Amino acid sequence: MAQELSGKQIAILATNGFEQSELEVPLKKLREAGAKVDVVSLQGGEIKGWEMKDWGHPVPVDKTLDEVSPNDYDALVLPGGQINPDLLRVEPKALQFIMSFWKANKVVGAICHAPWLLIETGIVKGRRVTSYHSIKTDVINAGGRWEDSTVVVDQGLVTSRNPGDLEAFSAKLIEEIREGVHEHRTAA
Repeated sequence: MAQELSGKQIAILATNGFEQSELEVPLKKLREAGAKVDVVSLQGGEIKGWEMKDWGHPVPVDKTLDEVSPNDYDALVLPGGQINPDLLRVEPKALQFIMSFWKANKVVGAICHAPWLLIETGIVKGRRVTSYHSIKTDVINAGGRWEDSTVVVDQGLVTSRNPGDLEAFSAKLIEEIREGVHEHRTAA
């Protein structure tokens, strides 16, 4: 298992207020599987997570959005938390970055509240997804086919409903990345 993603490059897009475990668990699992993973953010330095009811600890930013291209990566992971996706969904560069992965038929993973970013980019429309229960109506109103499931996979789109599902999310994400580009992704 240690090398099943050898040679793969993964971006985790996040900013301040990401749910601590939703960035750290996939980061660890992807690296254990042999992938090179960059934490990408709006600015360099560090971003601070949110853990339960208070600020968590900082995570170093490997690259800024200005320093990367979706062409550099095989897949994209979007951690949730309430603050992080809410800040990112008003940033045109972040939305374009996310959309570029989708248009290139690459794997996109979104956890908890991160489907807000899928809503903002239009990716969710017609897709089977799950999310944190409080944004279920948002997903449905945006045309998503919301499911109350631990993890939902729809043609390279991997979604998870909450931090308690991160092991299952990471396993499905690794499986989808191993499969590669989803050339035959159908329109929703």
